[in-house]
Amino acid sequence: MSHYVSFLAFALALALVPGPDMLLTMRTTVIGGRRRGLWTLLGISVANVVQGTLAGSGLGAIIAASQPVFEVIRWAGVAYLVYLGARAIRSALAKHDEAAAEPELTAGRRWAAVRQGFLCNITNPKVLAFNLAVLPQFVGHDAAWPQLMLYALTLTAIGTVVLLAVVLAAGAARRLLTSRRARRRIEGAAGVVFVGFALGLAAEH
Repeated sequence: MSHYVSFLAFALALALVPGPDMLLTMRTTVIGGRRRGLWTLLGISVANVVQGTLAGSGLGAIIAASQPVFEVIRWAGVAYLVYLGARAIRSALAKHDEAAAEPELTAGRRWAAVRQGFLCNITNPKVLAFNLAVLPQFVGHDAAWPQLMLYALTLTAIGTVVLLAVVLAAGAARRLLTSRRARRRIEGAAGVVFVGFALGLAAEH
């Protein structure tokens, strides 16, 4: 139990560190509204469950040990972060205001938000590598699969709660950011940070 409590504190500290998932959630909510942010959060959470399941089942270790497969995931992540950055920067430079009114969330828009969140997380190999490196430190290398999954899903749950707080805060900020200039600055800054994340991932070995 003491190990699990320590893990809870560690998972919370980790979830509070800004990363691509947090930036995407914040940007999507400010630009597209709270509901769109929640659908993006759903995609991120599903991807986190997949990553945790891979780590707990041992398949993640196989992927991480296979250099070609791991490199494909890494460069897919780089490409997707560059894509997100380019979209944000293009939106910042556009003449029309995408965030002037919250669009109706059709099934297609909801699916697009879920897909965007899922891809942002699942193409980040650092999430899988982290699960593989950290979970055994708390549960031991000989832990049973149910125990590994408990810790992996706890990590997902805490991350989801933190991102939910981000959605609520960004939704409140959206109501205050009524000027096109302010939203363009947010879009531009988000685009630059996404590209920065991509460069950092590309430099990883």
